[in-house]
Amino acid sequence: MSFLHVLLAACVLDALLGDPRWFPHPVRLIGWFANQMELFTRRLPLRARHSGGLTVLLVLLATSGASAVVLLLLAQLPPLFFLLGTAFLLYTTIAARDLLGHALHVHAAFGESLAKARQQVGLIVGRDTAQLDEAGVIRACVESVAENMSDGITAPLFWATVGAILALPAGDLWSIVCAVLMAMLYKAISTMDSMFGYKNERYLDFGFCPARLDDLANFLPARISGLALVLAAPLCGGSLKNAWYILRRDRRQHASPNSGWPEAAAAGALGLQLGGEATYFGKIVSKPVIGEPRSLPLRQHILQVCRLALTASLLCLLLFAWLFLLVLNTL
Repeated sequence: MSFLHVLLAACVLDALLGDPRWFPHPVRLIGWFANQMELFTRRLPLRARHSGGLTVLLVLLATSGASAVVLLLLAQLPPLFFLLGTAFLLYTTIAARDLLGHALHVHAAFGESLAKARQQVGLIVGRDTAQLDEAGVIRACVESVAENMSDGITAPLFWATVGAILALPAGDLWSIVCAVLMAMLYKAISTMDSMFGYKNERYLDFGFCPARLDDLANFLPARISGLALVLAAPLCGGSLKNAWYILRRDRRQHASPNSGWPEAAAAGALGLQLGGEATYFGKIVSKPVIGEPRSLPLRQHILQVCRLALTASLLCLLLFAWLFLLVLNTL
């Protein structure tokens, strides 16, 4: 039994189960705890930025402590149960089925009405969607799938692989334990960024630390995702040449230092222009455009970006498995 067995089992579980709403998902528990820590630290005589930093520290300590306890308990079980338990924990950090499922719901909602499609895309984007036209809904969905492929799929797999490789000298068991622990810590960082990373009056200072930490945690996964999307383009009916061109040209055309990589690659692969004006909390925000309008946004682009993200994710999975085996064989 090795990390690769756990990794494969976790991916299979995500493909089969997704994110059932009835299940007390660890990420939702992390979110609940982060909210409680925000309420606690804001009552302390600290500046908002320091309160945010303390919240990050407390959430990461709690996540690592709780995960370590569960993992050490699982380590006392027979190998098969240890494999299943750790695979289940790792599965909760992956969001492939949930991400693609939401996008497909947007596509299906067009069959009912534009209003229904607006409502569905509003579940996965931060912008106001009530006034979006059909093209706006499609662009928002494509942007969300491309960006969240990095956050929800590549990054947890990447950090799990990093943890596994770092702990390889200690043996298979510790390699698996560290893999799950690293993935859980990444999800804690990502969750805090999604909760506190807003650039509004309430969170501009408080969310500084979680936002910067999330930028750091996603630095390599975002770039790996962008390159994987380029390689996946010809396998999904897109253009590798244009994906590579737009990635190199427009990857910095985003407020985030990371999100521009997968969005630019997806825009180039699909021949779409993303970005531009969007409304957030009632205010119009002008964002730089990414890509070129070689094609008008069509409903089929939602299906195409889902295929693109899934193919690129599989390429990332193969890359991480190869890196693990490469290091394993050198020990």
